Amino acid sequence: MADDVSVLIVDDSALMRNLIGRMIEATPGLVIAEKAMNGAFALQKIPRVNPDIIVLDLEMPEMNGIEFLKERKKQGIKIPVVILSSIAAKGAEITMEALALGASDFIQKPSGSVSEDIHTVKDTLTGMLLGYGGQYRRAQGKAAPVIPVEPLKKHEPAPASSGETSSIRRIESALGMNLAGGGPAKPPTPLRKPGAIEIIAIGISTGGPDALRVVFSKLDADLKTPIVVVQHMPPGFTSEFAKSLDRICPLTVKEAEEGDAIQPGRILIAQGNKHLEVERKGVSAVVRLSSDPLVSGHRPSADVLFASVAMTYTNHALGVIMTGMGRDGAQQLGTIFKEGGITLGQDEASAVVYGMPRVAYELGHVMEQVSLDKMASRICSVAKAVR
Repeated sequence: MADDVSVLIVDDSALMRNLIGRMIEATPGLVIAEKAMNGAFALQKIPRVNPDIIVLDLEMPEMNGIEFLKERKKQGIKIPVVILSSIAAKGAEITMEALALGASDFIQKPSGSVSEDIHTVKDTLTGMLLGYGGQYRRAQGKAAPVIPVEPLKKHEPAPASSGETSSIRRIESALGMNLAGGGPAKPPTPLRKPGAIEIIAIGISTGGPDALRVVFSKLDADLKTPIVVVQHMPPGFTSEFAKSLDRICPLTVKEAEEGDAIQPGRILIAQGNKHLEVERKGVSAVVRLSSDPLVSGHRPSADVLFASVAMTYTNHALGVIMTGMGRDGAQQLGTIFKEGGITLGQDEASAVVYGMPRVAYELGHVMEQVSLDKMASRICSVAKAVR
C-alpha cells in the first residue's frame, strides 16, 4: 500500500537478510525497499530506493555499522536507523556509540551474528520499524500505517504472569487496594489533594532512548526532585545508557544499584532485567532491586515502579508515561493518580509508539498529555510548584 513503511535491510549475511525480509513481508504496514550487504552498498542504494527506515547490522566488511552511521551523519541523511546486531551482546559501549551517532534504537540478535531464531524478536523489531518509520513518514508529510494497540476493556483484569504476586500484589496489600483490576474509563477519585512533589517516576519503552535524550538534555539544572526511570532495555546496557545520558543532562544520571539513596538532583535508571522499587528507610528513601517474575510482560516494569512510588510517596509523586509498545505502566499510573499524585502522558503526535501512554489515557489515568519537546519544561514546572 502507498502508506506502507519501506525498509532497507543492511546485513552481511544473506541468510539474515532473507529471514529479516520474511518478517517484514509478513507484517502489515511494512514493505522491503532493498537489501544491502554492508554500509557502502547501503549508501549507494539510499538515493534510489528512498527508504523510510534502515535495519542495520554493526559487524560488516568494507563499511561496518558505526562507519555507516558516521557517513550518514556527514551526508545529512535523516532516515531513522534501528540496530539489529550480535555485537550488542559483546559491547554495550559500541551500541551506545551507535545511538550517540544517531541510531534510534537497538535489538540484540538472539544467538550471534547469524541467528536462525531471529523470529523470536519479530514483534519487537516490526514494532520499532512501524513506529520509527511511521514517524519519519509523517514528518515528510506522508501517510503512515497505524500501529494497533488493544486497550484494556472496562473492568478487565490487567494481564498477569504467574508468580506476579511478589511485586504488585505485595504493594496492593499494603495499600489495601486492588491495583491489578481494570481501571475505570473515567478518572479515579483521588484520595487526597496533590502535595509538593518529592519524586518523579518515568515509564518508557520503544522510542525511549531518543525521547529521554530530548527530555534529560532540557531539564533545569536547579531541579532538585529525584527521578527514577524504567526504560525497557536488556541487561548489560543500562549502565552505559545511563552514562550516555549523564553526558548530556545537567543532573547526575546513573544506573540504579541496590540500596541507592533517592537523592535530590539525581536520576536513577532501572537495571535491565531487574524490577526497581522505592521504599522508606528512616527519613529518606532507597532503591530496591529484584528478580521477581515479569509484570505486564516486562522486567523492569513501569507498573512495579509506579505502584511502589504510589505506596511510598502517596500524593507527593509525579508519574510520567511515555512512548512505548504495549501497556506497561498504564494501570499503576492510575494508582499514583488515586493516591493524590500528578500524572502526565506523552501525546500521540510526538510518541514513536502511542501504546503505553494511549492505554493509560483511555483508562483515565493521565491528567495531562504533553508533547515531547515540552515534556522537560512541564516536568520541571510541576515539580517546582509550591502546594
